[in-house]
Amino acid sequence: MRLCFEGHNEVYAVEQTLMALLPEERPVYGGDDPNWAGVSLTQEGDRAAAVTEMHYRGETGRGECARVLSGTEYEREGQRRRLLQMSFFMAARQAAHIAPPWGSLTGIRPDKVAVQALDAGSTLEEARRLLEEEYFVTPRRARLAAETAAVTRRLRRELAPRDIALYVGIPFCPTRCAYCSFVSASVEKSFHLVEPYLAALKAEIASAGRLCRELGLRVRAFYMGGGTPTTLTAEQMDGLLTVLADSFDFAACGEYTVEAGRPDTVTAEKLRVLRSHGVDRISVNPQTMEDRVLTAIGRRHSAAQILSAMELAAAAGFRHINMDLIAGLPEDTPEGFRRSLDACVALGADNITVHTLSLKKGSRITLEGLRIPSAEAVGEMLDYADPALRSAGYGPYYLYRQKYMSGSFENVGWCRPGSENLYNVYIMSELCSILSCGAGGSTKMVGAGPGSIRRAFNLKYPAEYTARPEKIAENQAAFAAFYREGGALL
Repeated sequence: MRLCFEGHNEVYAVEQTLMALLPEERPVYGGDDPNWAGVSLTQEGDRAAAVTEMHYRGETGRGECARVLSGTEYEREGQRRRLLQMSFFMAARQAAHIAPPWGSLTGIRPDKVAVQALDAGSTLEEARRLLEEEYFVTPRRARLAAETAAVTRRLRRELAPRDIALYVGIPFCPTRCAYCSFVSASVEKSFHLVEPYLAALKAEIASAGRLCRELGLRVRAFYMGGGTPTTLTAEQMDGLLTVLADSFDFAACGEYTVEAGRPDTVTAEKLRVLRSHGVDRISVNPQTMEDRVLTAIGRRHSAAQILSAMELAAAAGFRHINMDLIAGLPEDTPEGFRRSLDACVALGADNITVHTLSLKKGSRITLEGLRIPSAEAVGEMLDYADPALRSAGYGPYYLYRQKYMSGSFENVGWCRPGSENLYNVYIMSELCSILSCGAGGSTKMVGAGPGSIRRAFNLKYPAEYTARPEKIAENQAAFAAFYREGGALL
């Protein structure tokens, strides 16, 4: 869709709104695309008005919103941005005849509005009604947002100003899944990189631990992800976890999580190593329990191997086990997804995360044009998941959205009472800083007040990460400066 702006330069906000409401469209500038939208903003004194005129597939729509701006300049900027997004939503609703499940909300965190409402004194029911009546969110999604917002506020109260979460990344996988665009390397093709990578990672962990001790920081949640950490051998994992234990004080850590996402990488020996180091939570992520779909997404394991991995995990004595599913995978159907979800519940996982397929630009699904279920079929899958999980004793505890999601839906973490994955809430709701070690790691420094989040990114690829230790030192210096300057004071 061709976009034209007048009176503002909120390119990102408008583009995000376009891609959330019309995910099949991409923003372009110039040319003669018959699908176009003109988005203008005017302001007289404290009153601002936004107007969007849209032409889409032969239909037209117009949206107009106005309000009196108030508060700080940062707050006024957000209010102007919101006017533009609302006007675009209203025009798209007319021109494209859409009724998106999240209404006019376009951001990663659709429950942020509910958190703000609850912070201002609203009840859960009032927050839900706000989402429905002012943001046009459907009742089911409004309920999800209000419930996850309540969990966010509860966990936020348990954090102190110097509390952080720690992430360690292992960017290796047995194979690359068709839906994946993460930076990860096949172990078969990059075996020679693993040992040098681990040596560099251990050095980063050791220096990060010294830094945290100097700054008086307390690790409240640990998460090792990837990639697939359990592509490492038992000996490699033992060595890595030993360095972690020597470098960090985990006395106040409420959870110690390692992803064991690929069932074909899970062995009894590796699980014994994890348990011996205090790991109490793992993820066994099938994404689907349908063999045909597993083949379509490039996985080499079967549904039977998922069952075996879960048996090993249960025998090893992990307190919490998560299983991930993705609604909308190639070759899947609503019936197949229902079988997968029912199987995960029957296997006893106390955390089940239901993702919606996100069409990443670098994924094989996008590059090769693989056939995927329609948005309507994905909607059927999610419509089954919500009541089925609730009736099995699960409740939603974190929620987020991504770009290019099938049907503009959402990802939801569900758990049985008391088994929330703290790291997931901390990172998605930006409740505390996340110190990240490893290739592709993103350290997030969370401070007080609006606009107070800073980021530092490690180099993406294992080879360049290993070859550039000065980049790690630079990022750790930025992290230290943030705390020494008082940026994290609440």
